[in-house]
Amino acid sequence: PDVVKAVTGEEITQNGLGGADVHAETSGVAHFAYDDEETCIAEVRYLLAMLPSNNRENPPTTESEDPADRRSDVLLDLVPADGNRPYDMRKVIEELVDDGDFLEIHERWATNIICALSRLDGRVVGIVANQPQSLAGVLDIEASEKAARFVQMCDAFNIPIVTLLDVPGFLPGVDQEHGGIIRHGAKLLYAYCNATVPRISL
Repeated sequence: PDVVKAVTGEEITQNGLGGADVHAETSGVAHFAYDDEETCIAEVRYLLAMLPSNNRENPPTTESEDPADRRSDVLLDLVPADGNRPYDMRKVIEELVDDGDFLEIHERWATNIICALSRLDGRVVGIVANQPQSLAGVLDIEASEKAARFVQMCDAFNIPIVTLLDVPGFLPGVDQEHGGIIRHGAKLLYAYCNATVPRISL
């Protein structure tokens, strides 16, 4: 903060400049942020249980008691017939994945897109999904970067990708154009095109 004040004249606290909340919500530097050590350790264990030991191995599989061919009538009510009505995509994901359990990456940053690791029939999958409850699920600079990084991570660790699409397009506006939305949006397209893992879009 002292250097910032001396150089730019801005006054800010250490946490306001680069604390956990800033990096979890604003900068996107932190993938995870938790309130206590116990939760953090549990989530790290959960994360490591879904990743292979290295990039040459496949992710570990588990036996699932959640039938892969089950029918979920709840989905009929979750997704509204009116395309202008928002809904919570997290609830859709819960209905699709094994036991409704998933780990969201960058949960507090670029909330208009969800990136998560989960399992389908015991197999690890990466989920990329627009979130209609946040900015109607549009793609902006931050969402494009978040999703591109996640797709590249899944590709690096041999994790198939499931994409749940409900997107009106790219966010228009002066700030987005000046910030290079075309460049950042292209990163997402490139990540998908370059990925060698199986990809399914719904």
